[in-house]
Amino acid sequence: MIAAIHQPNYLPWSGYFHKMVKADVFVFLDNVQFTKNSYQNRAKIKGLRGEQWLTVPVKTSGSFGEMTNRIKVDNSQNWREKHLRTIRQNYSKAEFFGNYSGMVEKMYGEETELLAEMNEKIIVGLSKALGIETKFVRASELGAGGESTDLLIGICRKVGADTYLSGKGGKKYMDEGKFEEAGIGLEYTDFTQPRYRQRYGDFVENLSAIDLLFNEGENARKLLGGQ
Repeated sequence: MIAAIHQPNYLPWSGYFHKMVKADVFVFLDNVQFTKNSYQNRAKIKGLRGEQWLTVPVKTSGSFGEMTNRIKVDNSQNWREKHLRTIRQNYSKAEFFGNYSGMVEKMYGEETELLAEMNEKIIVGLSKALGIETKFVRASELGAGGESTDLLIGICRKVGADTYLSGKGGKKYMDEGKFEEAGIGLEYTDFTQPRYRQRYGDFVENLSAIDLLFNEGENARKLLGGQ
């Protein structure tokens, strides 16, 4: 069994879902320290004026070092309507936007207090739209201990995985030898951003996967490495 593990990001990019396609179980790493203004609370899309960032306001005052699953969304700000309006303005004329407009409305129609919970719901919704059937689990519900590599190994053991699928960046911080000692295989994704149809000029990499979905529809799954 192959496990992939990642923080629950906001409107993640295509590579996030590629890992999901290649894994049997995807674990939301929600029990690690939150990093403000990372991809956990912001995402990049493309519009007539080029790249645009969508940032979810969060309540972090006095919560330095707080765990990801405890970070609250600042719903006193009217960010949901703004994000929804921006997405409509930039993608309403994309070929497949109409196929997923109901999903988009649902994403922003439900007010959620916790950032991780909101991101998880969005990710699960997008995965269904992309035809991905990977099992989802929260790390905080597994009871795995340790930090860094030890935590990843502990999570793999808890979900019964014999292989851990890491992003390319994992080579910078993981102790590969510990996986061998634990009897768990270690693989790295070979994902390269596929070129696909985009609106508004030259191709831009590393956008939220909604850009891929709205422009390619059902073909998006194949572009992510699925069958």
